[in-house]
Amino acid sequence: MNIRHFQKGDEFEQLKIYNTAAASQHRFKPASFVDLQRRIQARDFDVATRWYAVENDAVVGYCTWQANGRVSYPWCLPGHESAAEPLFKQTIHSMQQRGVQKAFTAYRKDWPTITDFFVTQGFAQIREMVNYVLRFENLPTASSRVGNMITPATPEDVPAIYALDPSVFRVGSAEALKKELWENPYFAPTSVYVMRGRGDTTPVAAGIFITNSDYADARAVDPAMPCFRLGAFGTEGLTTKRIKGLFSFVARPDRAVHIGMDMLGHAANLLTDDDEILCYAAQVATDAPALHAFYEKVFERQGSFPVLEKTL
Repeated sequence: MNIRHFQKGDEFEQLKIYNTAAASQHRFKPASFVDLQRRIQARDFDVATRWYAVENDAVVGYCTWQANGRVSYPWCLPGHESAAEPLFKQTIHSMQQRGVQKAFTAYRKDWPTITDFFVTQGFAQIREMVNYVLRFENLPTASSRVGNMITPATPEDVPAIYALDPSVFRVGSAEALKKELWENPYFAPTSVYVMRGRGDTTPVAAGIFITNSDYADARAVDPAMPCFRLGAFGTEGLTTKRIKGLFSFVARPDRAVHIGMDMLGHAANLLTDDDEILCYAAQVATDAPALHAFYEKVFERQGSFPVLEKTL
């Protein structure tokens, strides 16, 4: 068996392998050639992040990884399952060579054989990503806090935003967070706002509200699919699903539950008559307990998926 990088034409074999090997999984959704081709033609596509197992000149398995540390399951054609482990080990080795310090993976929780494979490889579940919706007619009344002012965020606010709770973010610095918020091609910086404290302009909370009506409706998306949602704090640097009406906020953990309603109420004020949005959507990680408690209290839980990690 030979394990090699991507070569032209492998995309056809990869599609066949996945749609064959994963077909028996619960609520399986076939991959499309259009989606696969879009990834391969992306400007940042890197052949070194895709590995293929070849036997007798035929591609029988593949495994991929991303610069953010996300790694796929080593999918193999039936009868060639023995290629999975060496294929995965080669993938992890290449991540280590490129300086990736932590690998993670995310699949549906009702695909237990996939999760079991990663556990045997030393991965452990460290969080769940929980998806929520909230219809506008069910929005609780926000409190009125005299002296708290909500304004558009500025780049100068980012260090204070990051300092509110660094454990929430998936980037390691305020500068990296600034790039995520001010250079994101899928939402404008005007989607970001902050609450400023009494007698002080320092942010005590920050919020994001995605109002692009062309994005998907959260009620029509399978909430158990391992898709990180665009704009949710804690998904920085990840491949994301674009959801309209996505609301997210961050505050000091001891104040999150109290401030959340004000941040949510302000999002409603940002809507215009042209916005075709009928509900809020949200996503939060369970290892951000204060934020998780807010969404559990105010929003309707849709579904969730596990995230497993391993230090390399």
